[in-house]
Amino acid sequence: MTLISYARRFVNLVKFEHSIFALPFAYAAAFLAGVQVPGLFRMLWITLAMVAARSFGMGFNRLIDAELDARNPRTAGREIPSGRLSRRQVWVFVIVWLAILVYSTFHLPVITRYLWPIVVAPMVIYPYTKRWTPLCHVVLGVADGLGPVGAWVAVTGVVTWPAFALGAGVGLWIAGFDIIYAFMDIEVDRRDGIHSIPADYGHDVALWTTRGFHLLAVALLAITGWAQGTSFVYYIGVAVCAALLFYENWLMRKADLEKVGVAFMTMNGIISVVFLFFTTLSLFVG
Repeated sequence: MTLISYARRFVNLVKFEHSIFALPFAYAAAFLAGVQVPGLFRMLWITLAMVAARSFGMGFNRLIDAELDARNPRTAGREIPSGRLSRRQVWVFVIVWLAILVYSTFHLPVITRYLWPIVVAPMVIYPYTKRWTPLCHVVLGVADGLGPVGAWVAVTGVVTWPAFALGAGVGLWIAGFDIIYAFMDIEVDRRDGIHSIPADYGHDVALWTTRGFHLLAVALLAITGWAQGTSFVYYIGVAVCAALLFYENWLMRKADLEKVGVAFMTMNGIISVVFLFFTTLSLFVG
């Protein structure tokens, strides 16, 4: 086996392509924090910290869920259940990325050296929550929503409420589409005693919960812009994201599993890029 093919297994392990959901919002947070584009090296360290945190979180989740994944036909082919990567190898992987995360904080404001455990904690907790509560989606939202908060603090060196408004908006957006994603495993989750809003409460409650989360997410994104005094261009971006979220929820109005791929991957990838584009544009226009 070549080094490239071996590395590809780790890339697949953490679904590196899904970083398109997280990184644009972290960049947008960094831009909004100072109402300007930070320096190149600051952005590079923020990027490394984000990639490290996400790689750690996804790798740890795969370790904890390996046995569950093996029992689920949809996930049985993942790297650990299929034997393409051993648990020991993945443990080394997550420890290395955690070390990289900590190291990156020493190139960012001092406060980040003390706050990184707060970012990591929900990532560690999340895999266990699905075993006892359908609110696991919210915990995942908290884990991902702290990413933009971290990027904000990495620029300003202080913790302010607009950072949490943005983080909460991102967290609710992610929690909402995680509910949509959970539709694919309703029967398996019920069989194995795994909790999710779709598995515990059914399609209607899950769909309305997603709609409520996404409505609140849009409101919080708008509030963040107001707090930072952004130009009208930013609000155009929020409006476009709101329209895309409406379309995403419309696609899933009948809990059609064939639409999950479009709703989960395509639409959410577009939304994150659109938000970053209009946030960046608002710094120069208006």
